[in-house]
Amino acid sequence: MIEDADFRVGDVLSVACRFTETRVTRLGWDSLVLEWPWWRRDPDSEFFHWNGQVALGIDADARVWHETGLFRTEPPLDALEPDDVCRVGVPPTVVHVTSVDRFDPPLETGWLPRPRLAVTVLPRGVSCRDVPKGSLVNVTGYELHPDDDIPFTVDLLFRPYAFLHHGDEVGDAVGRAWRFDSPWRWHAFDGGAATAGPRWPVTLLTRDGTPCTAEAAEAVAAATSAGSHRETLAHWTRLTDAAPTPSGIVLPRLR
Repeated sequence: MIEDADFRVGDVLSVACRFTETRVTRLGWDSLVLEWPWWRRDPDSEFFHWNGQVALGIDADARVWHETGLFRTEPPLDALEPDDVCRVGVPPTVVHVTSVDRFDPPLETGWLPRPRLAVTVLPRGVSCRDVPKGSLVNVTGYELHPDDDIPFTVDLLFRPYAFLHHGDEVGDAVGRAWRFDSPWRWHAFDGGAATAGPRWPVTLLTRDGTPCTAEAAEAVAAATSAGSHRETLAHWTRLTDAAPTPSGIVLPRLR
């Protein structure tokens, strides 16, 4: 189980949530509305007055789930009508993290507990790409609040560049200096192209704005003594069947 505070952009996760009994309140053209079994109304919310229900996105014409949603029902969508009793949960699903946001004070949503953490993910096989305006599949992510009482089980399958911290400055094998912002977002200090990433092995130069310790430098050197940025990306792509989120893309969140 990954610790709540330890999510990072680029993480490949297995996410699941045990199925829990609930009731269908409405079946709309773009959503299945359920009584939500996990949250409580927030009596102190000034801006949101939650009705105790959650809408799950669907394509009602085809009676299939929206591709970026994680929750499913038992029985399945095509067997449900309003007032039916069903179970809702998340079957084990491979996802990759596209953004991590923390809130202090906690986010006001209309329900309790108020979340302190939002982790936006895309399911395996779905990428965020530059696509025509109006596309729904590739430019949306699903926002999870791991601390909001939904009983998620989250396992870390792969973390690219786990040995680096955000903001680390490194030198690569061909003498270029880089800042690590995320596994697929590198800043080259020489102003040159950053698409190919650093050439391994990598030398850690600074961490938290100060010269790195010998121990940290040795760990980074050992981790990059074999392999390459390209091999890391290839392994991540095999696990996610997706392309990395381009720099500068802001994902709309689905709740």
